[in-house]
Amino acid sequence: MPNKIKATVESMTARGIDAVTEDEFADLFENANVGLHWVGPDGIVLRVNRAELELLGYSREEYVGRHVSEFHADPKVAANILHRLNAGEQLQKYPARLRCKDGSVKDVLINSSVYRLSGRFIHTRCFTLDVTGIEQYHSTQRLLASIVSSSDDAIISKTLDGRITSWNNSAERLFGYSAAEAIGKPITLIIPPDRLDEERTILERLRRGEKIEHYETVRATKTGDAIEISLTISPLMDREGRIVGASKVARDISARKRAEAAAQAAQQSLAEGDRRKDHFLAMLAHELRNPLAPLRNSLEMMKRAPDNAAVFETAKTMMDRQLAHVERLVDDLLDMARINQDRLLLRKQQVDLVAVIHQVVEGIRPSAEASMQQLDVTLPAEPIYLDADPVRIAQIFANLLSNAVKYTPRGGRISLTAWLQGPSVTVSVKDTGLGIPGDMLDGIFDMFAQVKRPGEQPQSGLGIGLSLARRLILMHGGRVQALSNGPDSGSEFLVSLPVSVRMFEAQARARPAANSPHARRRILIVDDNLDAAESLAILMKLEGHDVRMAFDGLEAVKAAEAYLPHIVFLDLGLPKLRGSEAASRIRQQPWGKDMLIVAVTGWGQDKDRRKSREVGFDHHLVKPAKLEDLIRIIDALPA
Repeated sequence: MPNKIKATVESMTARGIDAVTEDEFADLFENANVGLHWVGPDGIVLRVNRAELELLGYSREEYVGRHVSEFHADPKVAANILHRLNAGEQLQKYPARLRCKDGSVKDVLINSSVYRLSGRFIHTRCFTLDVTGIEQYHSTQRLLASIVSSSDDAIISKTLDGRITSWNNSAERLFGYSAAEAIGKPITLIIPPDRLDEERTILERLRRGEKIEHYETVRATKTGDAIEISLTISPLMDREGRIVGASKVARDISARKRAEAAAQAAQQSLAEGDRRKDHFLAMLAHELRNPLAPLRNSLEMMKRAPDNAAVFETAKTMMDRQLAHVERLVDDLLDMARINQDRLLLRKQQVDLVAVIHQVVEGIRPSAEASMQQLDVTLPAEPIYLDADPVRIAQIFANLLSNAVKYTPRGGRISLTAWLQGPSVTVSVKDTGLGIPGDMLDGIFDMFAQVKRPGEQPQSGLGIGLSLARRLILMHGGRVQALSNGPDSGSEFLVSLPVSVRMFEAQARARPAANSPHARRRILIVDDNLDAAESLAILMKLEGHDVRMAFDGLEAVKAAEAYLPHIVFLDLGLPKLRGSEAASRIRQQPWGKDMLIVAVTGWGQDKDRRKSREVGFDHHLVKPAKLEDLIRIIDALPA
């Protein structure tokens, strides 16, 4: 308060209001540091002080004598003030917005009352308090709060010791915790245990005043799910500039990461496709050029020695062999193209698989003998009939055997074995050759896939034989899998094909009665599920068999040694000793080498079947196993 005004007020106070002179009052009104103005009952400004004129930027002549509504941003507010004052109200901190001369607007609070004489409205007494900065501050705070609340990003603040102090709606949606659950808790609430070191590093950087932008990491939700996020972290300071906490903005980038991974996988797939295509074209050129040399040489031999019968016969034989090679290449390529375009038709008829395989073996044997390879074939004595295309069935096994010959070194061994297994026949083509790396077992049937040793060129061929064989097997309703213990350990291809429906029905009719003395078997059932074991035991007893039960892996090995069963139905997921380990221990004993061990399990993928076969199981049935399948396995045992 200026000294002159202060002195005037003190003098007025000492003498009492009645002794105040007009000059003193005018001086106080004019020099007050708060805006003052009087308005008549008709709304015309009668008087204004310097503080209000300075606030709004008008001269006295521009302000006095004009209607008060002209200075309000909203004229309705001025009308409402006059109406309420006329009604006898006194206004306290009434919010209004006044228009300045330069066009800007001031936020003000108005305290107003009416001076009356003999009950008649003489003029208002209005005090105008400028709150523009304060209102803007609160407006900004409200806006910021609204932005934080409605942001799509999770916005979190925390203290320097890692305690959460704020938690917006998006943080609730992203992490699953409500604000009530999160605020006051340590920020480690959402940090996986293996990433706690990150938080220590982040806090150290914040204490140094650093801002961390777009830091990609992983955080945990309330349900335990891991989500990938991008973090921007800024230090929070108090009025003295001291760092007292941090503000975090977290954005869920899981979808972006998945899209990036998918794009990268697609790019790698395209690159791999291009690489294979280029390799295929190079190999195709190589494979087509190879027979051209002996063909050209054979023609030259025939030209130069037209009368030499021995030369002529050698050249003719060589040309036949090379043309057959080219013919097969072209046929394989055309077949793959037809399959890819869904144009390959199977001409099915009843086919004796045993006869077809004998034919194929005789065609392959010269190539095996030329490489000094031993080719062993074990086939059932009786025909095995399929409803199949005989040409394509021959093509399947010709490709598998040719592959075995190609990848088996001189002096190696190749074996082909076939056996009936319920309503299907399984054919094994096994070699002691190059083997297949573990990471290639699933991809060995892909187009143009070839196995090669590090630093060596792949074998000749286009790499489509196995892919074509698998596609033909699938078209016949069968399946194929590749087995290998890795490089230089040989390979095995197991082909399963459904037998002819008529043959299967004939076998079922010819099956001996279950209660026949010749069909009676000793059966050991091993399952840690008591109900599963007992129910299967009852079924086997009703079929006329002797049955024992065991309920864990160690008990299974002991029971097998004491009981010497013909067949063991063995679950894989057993306590004390897993079923696969129990089967392996039984197989290692002299008394267990010839037992028929059947996996009865809930695991049914190709890799599970492969593993069970590797440890010594003869069959792999997936729960719930059909009684018919169990009976067929039992009845297939020799008498």
